[in-house]
Amino acid sequence: MRLPEALRSPRYRDFRAIFGAQTISQIGTYMLSVAEAWLVLSLTNSPLLLGLINMLHWGPILLLALPSGAIADRVAKRRLLMATQAAQACTALTIATLVATGVVAYWHVGILALCAGLAHTLFNVVRQSFVSETVGRDDVVNAVALLSAAFHGARIVGPAAGGLVIASVGMAPAFAVSGAGHLLAIATLATLGVEGRPRRQRPTTIRQDIAEGLAYALHTPEIRAMLGVLRDQLLRVQLQHVGSAAGQKRPRPGRPGFRLPHGRDRGWRRLRRPHARRRRAPDPPLALLHASAAAACAVLLALSLIESLWLTAVGLFLLGHASVITGAGCNTALQLGSSDELRGRVTGLYTLIHGGSFPIAAPLIGAVAERWSVSTAFFVWGAGGLAALAVLVGTRRPRVVSNHS
Repeated sequence: MRLPEALRSPRYRDFRAIFGAQTISQIGTYMLSVAEAWLVLSLTNSPLLLGLINMLHWGPILLLALPSGAIADRVAKRRLLMATQAAQACTALTIATLVATGVVAYWHVGILALCAGLAHTLFNVVRQSFVSETVGRDDVVNAVALLSAAFHGARIVGPAAGGLVIASVGMAPAFAVSGAGHLLAIATLATLGVEGRPRRQRPTTIRQDIAEGLAYALHTPEIRAMLGVLRDQLLRVQLQHVGSAAGQKRPRPGRPGFRLPHGRDRGWRRLRRPHARRRRAPDPPLALLHASAAAACAVLLALSLIESLWLTAVGLFLLGHASVITGAGCNTALQLGSSDELRGRVTGLYTLIHGGSFPIAAPLIGAVAERWSVSTAFFVWGAGGLAALAVLVGTRRPRVVSNHS
């Protein structure tokens, strides 16, 4: 039976295994994140201390994304993925035990959040660099799209499942379920038929490998262009946090406030799949990526003027739709355009730019919104994004003109 166009990649056994492992692992990660937040608030009732836990959990991306990429190019990827899942399972089950026995303290949560963050960073880099080895080259675009859809689906299912378990049976079982999910991911990864062994063996240090990867990215025009667009999409992650703040816009005098549900900008992220699978050529058009980034910034500017709940919901829909086109295009182009020997390091750069802005963007956006208003935060990031994109396009145009002269 012929599979639909959108389901080409699951015909590969190894892709089905990595797809299942990633989905289970991400659901467990987001369950853990929700349970951590609930536990910290119950222990301290302090938003500041909760923010510090989030920084410990997600901050390692800033420090470890590049080294993780170098490690991914040196070590068999399947075993590395299994090791990261074992580490995440241990952290979840340890905190479950501490909660169940009633001896948990804030510092326990901080240390274990840092351990989970370190493992999660390495897992994200390695699994993205592993995708192209589980399918044929012609199906990489579809594989990236399906894994992205599963990732964003897990961002909906994980918090919902975590909240349901906490409300039904308590926090300790929520951590235990998260740990069990990572153990199940290990069992799924064990069925992979491909090891993902490094393509080249030579006596170099991690620092030398990182330097080689950076030099390769900077001196390869296609890679440099995609990372440039993604750099402007530091905004893409920042938009998510501004979008969260939209649910708590401060009402103007005489106008009632409103709230949007927490998952407001995630359901439509599955729209990434149709846009990614239409393109079977190796390079998504750079003009499309520029246009989608500009559209996201324009929507932000519009949102800074909107007070209506429903118009804000429409704006957030368009915001998410434009940003995922950019993210899908950049990810696909980097997967297909990078050298097999250096894919892990290129993926590390992608992860650093894509996810590393969280610890930086969140406090900046919060400070602007707290000092002035959420609408001001929308305007600042929208205008700043358009300015950065204009600089990016302007710096590339002279090269294009000179190549045609």
